This record gives sequence, C-alpha cells and structure tokens, in this order.
Amino acid sequence: MPQQVVATAVTTCTFSLGGAPSVFIPTPRPILSSSLINGVIIDNIPFTNIVPFPMCCSPSNPAFIAATSAALGVPTPVPCTPVTPTPWQPGVPNVLIANIPVLDNTCTLQCQLGGVIAITFPAQVTHNVP
Repeated sequence: MPQQVVATAVTTCTFSLGGAPSVFIPTPRPILSSSLINGVIIDNIPFTNIVPFPMCCSPSNPAFIAATSAALGVPTPVPCTPVTPTPWQPGVPNVLIANIPVLDNTCTLQCQLGGVIAITFPAQVTHNVP
C-alpha cells in the first residue's frame, strides 16, 4: 500500500547527475503524519517545495546545451533549476487535506526540462494511504 509523503522525503530526478537525491519540503499545514508536515499535490513550487538537485544533465535544458557547446560537444552538467508548473500526479483523490489530494510515494512530478521527479523515500513508514 502506498505511503503518505511528509517533510524531508527523499526525491530523485531522471536527469540528476548520477541520480543524486534531493529533499521535499511541503508547505506548512496544521495536519501532521508521524509529527511531520504532510505533502499535497500542489507542493510543486521550485526552490520552495522542490529543492534543486545538485546537477542537471537534461538535453532539453538550455543551460546544459550551452555548456556542452562551449565544451566542444562534451556533455557538461549544469546546476539544477527545476521547472515544475503542474501538480504531482496522480495524488490520492480520496484522502484530502484542505480539499487538496495528499501526496503518496507513487506520485511523480514532471519537470519542463524533461526530467521526472519521483519520491524514493516518503520520510515516514507508518501511515499508508489507499
């Protein structure tokens, strides 16, 4: 059964150099799980909820393209700047916090630079969601 995602959950991106992880930071809300703030599907704001990954190697990233061109074609990773305008998908529509579906560890978030952000550890293992 999927687990509810809370503050300090571990995330990964398909274009993070070497699969380096990052941390999820949900927007503060009064309802907690395992004494940590719950995540909901609209916690998708770069630098606020989505902490940048160390380095990006997406071939769709303009900075990666420019750096690679400057390095005479040698793929050159650049600092990550997530672009995540859409909510996490699919969410848990039958478990709501402030009328917003909660986030579980099967949800993913699409970055407009081509990467897919996923939850690799929900930061708690005692609260499952249907």
